[in-house]
Amino acid sequence: MNALTAHAAYQSNSVATASPARLLVMLLERLVLDVERGHGAQQQGDWESAHRNLVHAQDIVLELESSLQVDKMQGGTELAALYAYLRNQLVLANIRRDAPKSAEALELARQLCETWREAAMAAALQ
Repeated sequence: MNALTAHAAYQSNSVATASPARLLVMLLERLVLDVERGHGAQQQGDWESAHRNLVHAQDIVLELESSLQVDKMQGGTELAALYAYLRNQLVLANIRRDAPKSAEALELARQLCETWREAAMAAALQ
């Protein structure tokens, strides 16, 4: 088994055995990575790569929005609005080739990721 195959198997196993909270954090970590890559590509003028990464980030936020059960959690409505705002910023950053908008989206994605990471850790300790 080569290193690439082993890494793919490890990733697949990590996802298959992760708790729902860990899956959410993993998804948000990927969101941050996509926005980082998209923003970096924008700064370099690599519009194809920026587009690809920002669209994937939009897809992740859309998945977060669609899986959110607003009425089952305190602050659900506010979180839904935050996700919608983030998705809108990503769309605008992409179609306008607006690096400051992608930087704003990146900061928001990082904050969301850190918040969910802390929540997952707190839940695991209970």
